Amino acid sequence: MKFSEKEINDLLKAWIAISIAFAILLNRDFFSPSFSTTLIVSSITVGVGFLLHELGHKYVAQKYHFWAEFRASNGMLIFAILMSLFLKVIFLAPGAVMIHGYYMTKEKNGKISAAGPMVNFILAALFIILLALGINNQLTNYGAFINSWIGLFNMLPVWNIDGKKILNWSKPVYFSMVGVGLLVLFLSSALGTI
Repeated sequence: MKFSEKEINDLLKAWIAISIAFAILLNRDFFSPSFSTTLIVSSITVGVGFLLHELGHKYVAQKYHFWAEFRASNGMLIFAILMSLFLKVIFLAPGAVMIHGYYMTKEKNGKISAAGPMVNFILAALFIILLALGINNQLTNYGAFINSWIGLFNMLPVWNIDGKKILNWSKPVYFSMVGVGLLVLFLSSALGTI
């Protein structure tokens, strides 16, 4: 994969902002040592989930020889942090992979879109395996649960979200992915302590 300096900066900025927003949401004791732990857990579970989700889109787009780069939405990153501070909820829209190229078909667009949620479902499954092996801690719990939710949220068939593009390409793929997402969400809830 090829990265520009701007894209690397945008990815890092979004990763940091998302990690901070979720750490605030999960632990409001900002000046305790436990907040540092929560920030690390947040950066590994949510941050890596976001990062690899976007890189999944980028990888498949570049396999099709399209130009593809992530661009952060500064306003939405600030909004996410403010929501976690004052409303104790997060609406996460950190940015997106911008894609340009000729001959973008429904199939190519669907496959590029499917790559992101599939990455989250795979990450959730890896954390679920750790939970099943008895490694039950904050990292494995949040890793399984949050990645399940990120993947499922992105399967919504509305606006410009991944799910709409996948559904436009293939109903069987769309419903199979929703089924996988529901399964990993169920398992993360059943095996974890969230």
